[in-house]
Amino acid sequence: MSVRELVVLGTASQVPTRHRNHNGYLLRWDGEGILFDPGEGTQRQMLRAGVAAHDLNRVCVTHFHGDHSLGLAGVIQRVNLDKVPHEVTAHYPRSGQRFFERLRYATAYRETVTLTEAPVDTDGPLARTPGYTLEARRLSHPVEAYGYRLVEPDGRRMLPGRLAAHGIKGPDVGRLQREGSLDGVTLDEVSEVRRGQRFAFVMDTRLCDGVYALAEGCDMLVIESTFLDEDEALAVEFGHLTAGQAARVAREAGVRHLVLTHFSQRYTDPEEFGRQARAAGYEGELTVARDLDRVALPKRR
Repeated sequence: MSVRELVVLGTASQVPTRHRNHNGYLLRWDGEGILFDPGEGTQRQMLRAGVAAHDLNRVCVTHFHGDHSLGLAGVIQRVNLDKVPHEVTAHYPRSGQRFFERLRYATAYRETVTLTEAPVDTDGPLARTPGYTLEARRLSHPVEAYGYRLVEPDGRRMLPGRLAAHGIKGPDVGRLQREGSLDGVTLDEVSEVRRGQRFAFVMDTRLCDGVYALAEGCDMLVIESTFLDEDEALAVEFGHLTAGQAARVAREAGVRHLVLTHFSQRYTDPEEFGRQARAAGYEGELTVARDLDRVALPKRR
């Protein structure tokens, strides 16, 4: 059975706290696992969350600040230690190539896995699979940063009433789907477009065009909200978003489920992020992320 869910491994910005690990997020997308921004301690959080090295197919790093990438060394070595039988692909800003290489070869170990490096240096598609297209967009942060977006191809939803009206049933339904028409009845007459799901991952950034492009029409948006709205000046200075800014992006982009994360250690009440998101007018599903949360993608429209 296909599973599409976000497994939250860590939610702290800059430094871990007693209750929050450094960043780390695993997206389960049917049979694949995509690990985003593995900060320090990600291996242990994977263990606590029931995530195995064998679950990883891609690693996507938004930028090379430590809270988003220091866990790479351990994750890469664990993948090799466990002899993961499939290829693992790593995406990261090309400008950080030297950092990736230092983390990949931080210590001695035996390489047993095909780890393919696919660095990012422009907006657009990075990979196409039968289940999704992975895209990247440039963000606005003191170091080069990219956000990521998965887009599932549109499908077709069969309409039982129309099928019955044309007397189409049983194996003929599958034949119609494969061939596009049957005895003069076209697929368009008895079905409608089923919009593919969309997921976006946006970390350290100011408001910019890339944020809106990534969020547009998403079923789930995972987005940083490092600061509360009263500290917007700090957010702009250091290249981050506030809870209200993230929520307004989600509202304007038509996001169905907003996941706020990457919280500054200066705040003691995480629920205030949710309150400010609602005050900004976001009315969809809302999760203020906590370590080890599991958040299912919304059902298809």
